[in-house]
Amino acid sequence: MDDDKRIERILRDTRTIALVGASPKPDRPSHGVMAALLRAGFQVIPVNPGLAGQTILGQTVVAALSDIKEKVDMVDVFRRAEDTPSVAREAVAIGAKSLWLQLGIVNEEAAGIAAAAGMNVVMDRCTAIEIRRLLER
Repeated sequence: MDDDKRIERILRDTRTIALVGASPKPDRPSHGVMAALLRAGFQVIPVNPGLAGQTILGQTVVAALSDIKEKVDMVDVFRRAEDTPSVAREAVAIGAKSLWLQLGIVNEEAAGIAAAAGMNVVMDRCTAIEIRRLLER
C-alpha cells in the first residue's frame, strides 16, 4: 500500500485524537492544527500537563494520555523528537491505534515502540495538511 493510501486509511479510521503538546496560543502550530481537526469533525482531546483542567478551543485539557476516559484512535504529537518515546509508550498503554508525529518530528525509537505494539506510525507529517490533501478532494 502506498503511503498516501495508508495515511488516508488511518485518517478515515480515526474519530478521536489526543493532541499532545496542545497550546492555547493562536500563533502555535498545535493550536491551528487542533482547530483544523475540530472543523474536520474529529473529537480532539488536548493533552498538556501545565494546562490540565483549562480549555483550548472549547475542549477540556487533560494532563496525560492516561487521564483520557474514552477510546483514543490517534495520538498526535507536538513535542520535541527526544520526548516522543515516552509518549509512544503512553499511547501503547492506552490502546491507541496510531501514533502521529507532526511535521519536523522524527524518532525511530518512538516509531519502533508503537509499531511493535501493532500501531500505525506516521512521522514528519501534519495531520491538517494531510486531511486537506487526501480527504477534502
